Amino acid sequence: MAFSRLAQHPTTVTPPSNRSRNQRQGKSDRKGNRNSAGQVRIIAGQWRGRKLAVADVDGLRPTGDRVRETLFNWLQPLVAGSRCLDLFAGSGALGFEALSRQASRVTLVEPNGRAYAVLQQSAEVLGVPKSRARLVQGSAEHFLSGNSDEYDIVFVDPPFDYELQWETLAVLASAHVADNGHVYIESPTAQAMPENLPGGFHVHKEKVFGDVHARLLAREAIM
Repeated sequence: MAFSRLAQHPTTVTPPSNRSRNQRQGKSDRKGNRNSAGQVRIIAGQWRGRKLAVADVDGLRPTGDRVRETLFNWLQPLVAGSRCLDLFAGSGALGFEALSRQASRVTLVEPNGRAYAVLQQSAEVLGVPKSRARLVQGSAEHFLSGNSDEYDIVFVDPPFDYELQWETLAVLASAHVADNGHVYIESPTAQAMPENLPGGFHVHKEKVFGDVHARLLAREAIM
């Protein structure tokens, strides 16, 4: 499958916009319970209450506490022992939350050098064993093109300006996701979802938080 728009995603998370910095921060405002500047809090599990640094990178806006709490309530029976992929990791809020809740292994993919360095620091601060966390510096397109692993849970929360959500799902559906696996997609409410989802996926859970639409997609086993 060709990546087209996904292949154009540069090795930075800076949105292709001429808007001011304050205007670009709107995604953070929309996501519910915005985290304090420069930090994100782990909600539950082994590292409950621990705060992680957030790199000062344009377009990097961690998923807010309310949205993450709802997502992991949806995932509660599925996280422990799961193999997870945080494909547009940013601060690592989703990936480290999954690890805190006893995911067996999480791969975090992040193209921006500064954000990647902060992810490394966060893993060290938490004392995450390297056997449980794999950090990859590179684009989603580059990672998926060379990936042969399957994941039980995949988090897809790219910078909204790139509109990569549904093309990324199409690439994931061609491989990468285990039978009965789940993909979380966060998108602006103004962005339409395709009428027919690929690879046997269907919407399992969804909720709107202001201008953000959170969807958990489930994949039935392919016979």
